[in-house]
Amino acid sequence: MVYKCAHCKHVVELDKEYGGVRCPYCGHRVLVKERPTTIKRVKAV
Repeated sequence: MVYKCAHCKHVVELDKEYGGVRCPYCGHRVLVKERPTTIKRVKAV
């Protein structure tokens, strides 16, 4: 899973085996999930 640190803005890839959620660069514990750049269009009915 790819996340971005809310503090230092580094891209962080976490493994399931890692266990903890912490930025390896600054130690901050708030990570934001990266969103895709494509826009999903849904047709209104």
